[in-house]
Amino acid sequence: MTSTFKPTIFIDGEAGTTGLQIRQRLAGRTDLEVLSIDPTRRKDPQARAELLNAADLSILCLHDDAAREAVTLTTNRHARLLDASTAHRVDAGWAFGFPELNGGQAERIRTARFVSNPGCYSTGAIALLAPLTAAGLLPADHPVQIQGYSGYSGGGRALVDAHEQDQSHPMRGEFLSYGLGLDHKHIPEMMRYGGLTRTPIFVPNVGAWAQGMTVTIPLHLEELGISAEQIYTALAAHYTGQQYVRVTPPAENPAILDPQTLNGTNDLELFVYASGNASQTGGRVLLAARLDNLGKGASGAAVQNLNLMLGLDA
Repeated sequence: MTSTFKPTIFIDGEAGTTGLQIRQRLAGRTDLEVLSIDPTRRKDPQARAELLNAADLSILCLHDDAAREAVTLTTNRHARLLDASTAHRVDAGWAFGFPELNGGQAERIRTARFVSNPGCYSTGAIALLAPLTAAGLLPADHPVQIQGYSGYSGGGRALVDAHEQDQSHPMRGEFLSYGLGLDHKHIPEMMRYGGLTRTPIFVPNVGAWAQGMTVTIPLHLEELGISAEQIYTALAAHYTGQQYVRVTPPAENPAILDPQTLNGTNDLELFVYASGNASQTGGRVLLAARLDNLGKGASGAAVQNLNLMLGLDA
């Protein structure tokens, strides 16, 4: 009798927002087996180590320090790790888990032992920036400004509880701007993989909807000596043939950008909005990305990377 090999998956931190979403996305899959930890031992290093070393691939849905601990607990050199935390996103020893970054990134992810899942805000920003810096349309030292707008699930279990249970929490509100010290944890990966050498100004914002996000970047065309058409062409060429990333033709741009449109998917939409005089002096563009912060911004991207790492078609 011929047996079919099923890779084993362990989600370290499956009780958190991202872990739960990944578990849901893997539900019903017959091409892999998900290993579960005894809920009473989920913070026990020995119990975690047993599963981290037994699984073919473990997904770390943990705070940064716990993710670093998980790496030290994984002594089986054949065990692979996919880290959804911030801990290893700019670590040279880890492949960055945005397969659409360039022509060779999907292969890097496929063959890597260690892969870091991108942050939600940085996924949108990098998707817009990387093709433009690579094409020479946006200088690496250009003063870039980035705004992010996310549903409250982007803040993890604590912020979900704040909006759905704890009415006294300081981050509970209809719309709040935060990270006003301009040092948000996603900035290093935005710079490294977006091709920037000058630190951008990034302001994140959270609203009273559960999930879905947009990321926007305004540019003055006169400063760059380029046109809105060149920007659109560069983005469209970069993502041609990609399954999950779509660059919308300007004529099809929605007049209102709803951040919740892609909820429940692993899709990422990119837009180039141009001012009426974009081809003249003073022309401006607004680059925009739309995604589900729990999809392409977290659990959806993790499952996409998992499939690449294990050679699965799902």
